[in-house]
Amino acid sequence: MSGTRRSSDGLDGRRRKLLFRSWHRGIREMDLILGGFADREIATLTDAEMDQYEHLLEVQDADILSWVTGTNPTPAVFDTPLLKKIVATRVT
Repeated sequence: MSGTRRSSDGLDGRRRKLLFRSWHRGIREMDLILGGFADREIATLTDAEMDQYEHLLEVQDADILSWVTGTNPTPAVFDTPLLKKIVATRVT
Protein backbone atom coordinates (compact mmCIF):
# COMPACT_ATOMS: atom_id res chain seq x y z
CA MET A 1 0.00 0.00 0.00
CA SER A 2 1.26 3.43 -0.89
CA GLY A 3 0.73 6.36 1.40
CA THR A 4 0.91 8.88 -1.39
CA ARG A 5 -1.72 11.53 -1.62
CA ARG A 6 -0.36 12.87 -4.86
CA SER A 7 -1.48 11.56 -8.21
CA SER A 8 1.19 10.83 -10.75
CA ASP A 9 -1.07 12.30 -13.44
CA GLY A 10 0.73 15.04 -15.29
CA LEU A 11 4.20 13.86 -14.25
CA ASP A 12 6.76 12.75 -16.79
CA GLY A 13 8.08 9.19 -16.62
CA ARG A 14 11.17 10.06 -14.60
CA ARG A 15 9.15 11.87 -11.94
CA ARG A 16 6.58 9.06 -11.80
CA LYS A 17 9.35 6.55 -11.18
CA LEU A 18 10.88 8.70 -8.44
CA LEU A 19 7.50 9.16 -6.77
CA PHE A 20 6.91 5.41 -6.81
CA ARG A 21 10.39 4.62 -5.47
CA SER A 22 9.95 7.20 -2.72
CA TRP A 23 6.87 5.41 -1.39
CA HIS A 24 8.21 1.87 -1.81
CA ARG A 25 11.27 1.76 0.41
CA GLY A 26 12.43 -0.97 2.75
CA ILE A 27 11.19 0.60 5.97
CA ARG A 28 8.00 2.54 6.65
CA GLU A 29 9.82 5.51 8.20
CA MET A 30 11.61 6.13 4.92
CA ASP A 31 8.35 5.73 2.98
CA LEU A 32 6.94 8.54 5.07
CA ILE A 33 10.00 10.80 4.90
CA LEU A 34 10.89 10.33 1.23
CA GLY A 35 7.34 9.73 0.05
CA GLY A 36 6.07 12.81 1.83
CA PHE A 37 8.91 14.83 0.36
CA ALA A 38 8.19 13.51 -3.13
CA ASP A 39 4.48 14.25 -2.78
CA ARG A 40 5.28 17.87 -1.95
CA GLU A 41 8.27 18.54 -4.21
CA ILE A 42 8.55 16.08 -7.13
CA ALA A 43 6.77 18.32 -9.63
CA THR A 44 9.15 21.23 -9.03
CA LEU A 45 12.54 19.51 -8.71
CA THR A 46 15.13 20.68 -11.20
CA ASP A 47 17.03 18.20 -13.36
CA ALA A 48 20.06 18.58 -11.06
CA GLU A 49 17.90 17.91 -7.99
CA MET A 50 16.36 14.85 -9.65
CA ASP A 51 19.89 13.56 -10.36
CA GLN A 52 20.76 14.02 -6.67
CA TYR A 53 17.49 12.40 -5.61
CA GLU A 54 18.02 9.38 -7.85
CA HIS A 55 21.50 9.00 -6.37
CA LEU A 56 20.09 9.25 -2.84
CA LEU A 57 17.43 6.61 -3.54
CA GLU A 58 20.20 4.08 -4.25
CA VAL A 59 21.36 4.30 -0.62
CA GLN A 60 20.19 1.89 2.07
CA ASP A 61 17.25 3.16 4.11
CA ALA A 62 19.06 2.75 7.43
CA ASP A 63 21.85 5.03 6.24
CA ILE A 64 19.51 7.75 4.99
CA LEU A 65 17.45 7.55 8.16
CA SER A 66 20.58 7.98 10.29
CA TRP A 67 21.50 11.12 8.32
CA VAL A 68 18.01 12.58 8.42
CA THR A 69 17.72 12.03 12.17
CA GLY A 70 21.27 13.20 12.85
CA THR A 71 22.33 9.87 14.35
CA ASN A 72 25.28 9.71 11.94
CA PRO A 73 27.01 12.43 9.96
CA THR A 74 26.07 12.68 6.31
CA PRO A 75 28.90 11.74 3.93
CA ALA A 76 30.04 14.74 1.88
CA VAL A 77 28.79 13.22 -1.38
CA PHE A 78 25.23 13.19 -0.01
CA ASP A 79 25.42 16.42 2.00
CA THR A 80 23.55 18.35 -0.65
CA PRO A 81 21.01 21.16 -0.62
CA LEU A 82 18.44 18.54 -1.65
CA LEU A 83 19.08 16.39 1.44
CA LYS A 84 18.96 19.51 3.58
CA LYS A 85 15.57 20.28 2.02
CA ILE A 86 14.35 16.75 2.83
CA VAL A 87 15.51 17.10 6.43
CA ALA A 88 13.96 20.56 6.78
CA THR A 89 10.58 19.46 5.42
CA ARG A 90 10.29 16.02 6.98
CA VAL A 91 7.21 15.23 8.98
CA THR A 92 8.12 14.31 12.55
